[in-house]
Amino acid sequence: MLDVPTRGKPRPAADGTTAPHLAVCGLQGWYGESHVLHGIDFHVQPGEVVTLLGRNGAGKTTTLRSIIGILAKRSGSIAIEGIETIAMPSRHIARLGLGYVPEERGIFASLSVAENLTLPPTVKPGGLSVPRIYEMFPNLKERASSQGTKLSGGEQQMLAIGRILRTGAKLLLLDEPTEGLAPVIVQQIGRSLLALKAQGFTIVLVEQNFHFARTVADRHCVIEQGRVIDTIANADLDAAAGRLQNYLGV
Repeated sequence: MLDVPTRGKPRPAADGTTAPHLAVCGLQGWYGESHVLHGIDFHVQPGEVVTLLGRNGAGKTTTLRSIIGILAKRSGSIAIEGIETIAMPSRHIARLGLGYVPEERGIFASLSVAENLTLPPTVKPGGLSVPRIYEMFPNLKERASSQGTKLSGGEQQMLAIGRILRTGAKLLLLDEPTEGLAPVIVQQIGRSLLALKAQGFTIVLVEQNFHFARTVADRHCVIEQGRVIDTIANADLDAAAGRLQNYLGV
């Protein structure tokens, strides 16, 4: 029998409106004795794309690992659709409709593309069918019988994203999805994320390629030394160019 969440109760927003799809408040995180997150605060509304920006080591990936529950030591509050998850194990958090694509992608190298896509369990109804994923990523259809070890970096990234879309997850955490990819593949990933956004998916994106991030995101949260130090709407990026230069050196 599949595990289902046993902790956490729905919690409306403070003003009585619908809770954000994801709300992170006062998040602290540790690797062993090393304290790396120092009160992360941000929220993501349903259907919104938010990027986490910052220099290497700022705490972006650790934030994603904390949200999905694979960081062993953390405190604060993480709520998914109003349900508090800070004390939940990761398998229960995933059952709330959360999908995570790590930087290393995590596909099964010895399995074919088709096998990778049919393997994940369903966490919520409404997952995309394999034919629908092939429509979104035509490269995968062409390589359906190829093993993971035979795929290019871009094809591996498409497969990693496609695999979580099969599960029914509607809140996606993507860590550096364009790293090391050719520009034409980056553009295809961007079109796919915009298509998912149009279908109502909520996406939190860690991305070093700021020029790519601004083509898909609604807002950008800048993380420095384990804290969110600024939040910039995508429409305000040009006016905030000087601040971003100071934060990121872009």
